[in-house]
Amino acid sequence: MSTTPSPNTSKEHRTPSLSKEYGKTTWGRNADGSLLVNNLWLFGVLLLSPLLPYLFYLSCAEFQCEVSAPFIQIVTGKLSLIGLVKMVPLPNYTALTIFIVWYFLHTLLYVFLPGKAYGQNTPAGNRLEYNVNGLKAWVITHIFFGLCVVAGVISPTIVYDNWGPLLFIANVWGFVLSTFCYLKAKWFPTYPEDSKFTGNIIYDYVMGVELNPRIGVLDFKLFFNGRPGIGGWNIINLSFMAAQYKMYGEITNSMYLVTFLHVLYILDFFWNEVWYLSTIDIHHDHFGWYLGWGDSVWLPFTYTLQGFYLTVHPYKMSTPEFLFVLLLGLSGYVIFRLANEQKTYFRTTPLEKCKIWGKQPTFIEASYTTADGQEHQSNLLTSGFWGLSRHFNYFGDLLISFAYCACCGYHHLLPYWYIIFMTGLLIGRVGRDNTRLKEKYGKKWDEYCKIVRWKILPYVY
Repeated sequence: MSTTPSPNTSKEHRTPSLSKEYGKTTWGRNADGSLLVNNLWLFGVLLLSPLLPYLFYLSCAEFQCEVSAPFIQIVTGKLSLIGLVKMVPLPNYTALTIFIVWYFLHTLLYVFLPGKAYGQNTPAGNRLEYNVNGLKAWVITHIFFGLCVVAGVISPTIVYDNWGPLLFIANVWGFVLSTFCYLKAKWFPTYPEDSKFTGNIIYDYVMGVELNPRIGVLDFKLFFNGRPGIGGWNIINLSFMAAQYKMYGEITNSMYLVTFLHVLYILDFFWNEVWYLSTIDIHHDHFGWYLGWGDSVWLPFTYTLQGFYLTVHPYKMSTPEFLFVLLLGLSGYVIFRLANEQKTYFRTTPLEKCKIWGKQPTFIEASYTTADGQEHQSNLLTSGFWGLSRHFNYFGDLLISFAYCACCGYHHLLPYWYIIFMTGLLIGRVGRDNTRLKEKYGKKWDEYCKIVRWKILPYVY
C-alpha cells in the first residue's frame, strides 16, 4: 500500500483542531473492552503467558527437553508442584548487573547515536520523528561484548550461565514497565489525542492505552520492540554456542546454521528499520503489557529457544539435511525481503516510473481521514506479490520460522514452538489488519479484498 502524506504533516506533532474527536477516530485500535469472553481471554493470557517461558526453560534445564515430563511427574507423584517451583532459579547479582548494563547501554545508544526518520500518520494526524540507529547500536554492542570477553572481564557463556535468573528479572521488569505505561497514560500521556481508554482496566492494561508513549526522544515502542531484545538476540545465541563448545568440545553444524539464519533476520530488521516504522507494531498497536512484557520476556526467551535447545541437546545434521534447511531458510528470507521491498518501491516511486514485474502496477485509489480532519490519499497495490495475497511476505516469514525449528531435528516438539506461535501470531495479525483497514478505507478496502482474495498463501489461506 502506498501512502502519500499531505505536505503539512511533516512536523513531529500537530495538535488537532477538532478536540472533540480525540480518541474517536474512524481507524486505529477499535475495541471497547466490554466483551466478557475477551476479558476472560486476556486475563488468562496475563496469568499464563509468564509461565510458558519457565516451562520451556525447565524442560530443557531439568527434563531433557521433554515438555510433557514435568506434568507426567506431577501426575504420577514423582514430583510435587512445590518441588517444581523450587527448580526455578532466583535472581542473582550477576544477572541483575547484566540486565541493568544491557538496558542502560542500549538507552544511551538509542538517544545519542545519529539517525532520524519519520513514521506514518497516526489516527490523530501526528507524524513522529524516530531515532533510527539500530544497526549502529547492534554493531557497537557486539564489539563491546567481544572486547569484554577477550579482556577476560566476562565469560562468553555468561548469558547461558545466568539464563534462569535473567528470566526471573525480565519477568519482573516486564510487569513494572507495563504498569508504568498504564499509569503514564492516565497521568501524563505523550500524545493524549492518540490514546484510547476503554474504561476496562484489564483490556487497557494488556493491550495498551498510548499509541506512542515517550520520555524525551526515547520512543517506547521502537526502543523496546527493537533494541534490548532483538539487539541481544545474537549475543544470546553466541553465548549458547560458547556453552555448547564448553560442554561438548565442539559446535554442531545445526548451531551454526540456526545462528546464521537468526543473524540474517536480525540484520535485515536493523538494515530496514525505517520500513519497520510502517508496520502494524509501530503504526497500530498501542503500548501495554502485550508489547511491554512481550518485548522484555517473550521475545528474548522464546525467539532464542532453538539455540538454548541445541546447547543442552546437540544435534548434528546430515549434509543433505543441512543444505535443505539452509535453502528453505534462504528462500523464505528472499520472499520476505522482496515482497517488503516491492511495497516500499511502490510507495516511494512516482507512478509513471513504477514497474512491478516489468509492468505498470495495478492498484486501487483510496483515501482516509485523520482525527484532525485532514484527508490523505493512499493507493492499495493489487499486482506483484501483493496481487498474489494481502500478506505474501508472511509466507516468507513462516518459511524462515520453520527453518529455525528444523535445525533442531525431529526428536522433540519444544523447538517447534516457534513456528506454532508465529503461525498463530501472523494469522491474528491478518485479522486485526483487515479490521483496521476496513475501518480506515471503507468500501475501497472491500473492493481491494475482492481483487486480492487470499490472505497469506494463494489457494491455501
